[in-house]
Amino acid sequence: MENSDNSLVPANFPNDAFFKEMFSDPPRAIAFFKSHLPPAIVAKVDWPSLKVLPSSFIKSGLQQVSADLLFNVKIGGHDALFYLLLEHQSTVDPSMPLRMLGYVAEILFKHHKAHGLPLPPVLPFVLHQGPERWNVSTAFEDLFDLPEDLSAALLPFLPKFQHALLDLTLYDPTQDEDRRDLQSILQLMKFARKKQVLQYFEWQAARKSVKITKILLGRLLIYALHADSDLDVEQIYHSLTSNPELQKSTMSVAEKLIAKGRSEGRSEGRSEGRSEGLEKGYWLGRIQSLEEFLEKTKSSREDLELLTVAELEARHQQLHSEYQRRFKNS
Repeated sequence: MENSDNSLVPANFPNDAFFKEMFSDPPRAIAFFKSHLPPAIVAKVDWPSLKVLPSSFIKSGLQQVSADLLFNVKIGGHDALFYLLLEHQSTVDPSMPLRMLGYVAEILFKHHKAHGLPLPPVLPFVLHQGPERWNVSTAFEDLFDLPEDLSAALLPFLPKFQHALLDLTLYDPTQDEDRRDLQSILQLMKFARKKQVLQYFEWQAARKSVKITKILLGRLLIYALHADSDLDVEQIYHSLTSNPELQKSTMSVAEKLIAKGRSEGRSEGRSEGRSEGLEKGYWLGRIQSLEEFLEKTKSSREDLELLTVAELEARHQQLHSEYQRRFKNS
């Protein structure tokens, strides 16, 4: 899929990769489910038993779903599965319960083939990152228009389930006040979808007693830069460094990771119009960001500036392909 700003980056990039990296981490996934599943279930789950299952377990005959995760966990001594799907389409999908039925059936068919009966319960959960509020039912039976006089007789023959939902358009970060990392991630995903990433960093800077590790801060900054190509890095930098708790880690991460590559490129571009300075500045930050994200040795700005725009684009495409293989097909 092409994007008018960057033909190498699909419209859903980097949402899928960021989602998978953040929630493939078991402690973070545990924090998410503890906060957003019904308390009666949370109380019975053996949380140390939670583990991420390979994505190949849920992909065969169905169309590939790039932003989903499957977890195995023990509830009351029995196996159960949590299926977490990131939904970031531009419009709300009223057929989501039908889609989830297909995914859950695929999971259960594979489990039955491998292990037989009994089947484990599968809890489907949708994390909605769309621009619109989720305004349709999460219950499968509501997809049917049943004759009123036959409804009671027909309902027992219909699959009866619903999917859990976290609608980020309505997300209140105070509900995760004791889970600060999770709060930071979900709040950024909410603001990124609305193209209000600068406001997110202003919110982050205004928080009291906030501490974010350099690793997580780096991931948040990289995701923000890819989510909104118009970001002014200097503004982000100054917003975060206004908070004494964030100043040290922000200076370390931002100066090394993005501030020089991207903001200097923009300064050159402003003075030269849409010239080679802007073109190079556009690619420099992205190349360095992807190298950092892939934990590669970061190319120096001086070395990259020796390349032509076409060579920079080719370098970015190579890194982007590796990024996609690692995070979308793993």
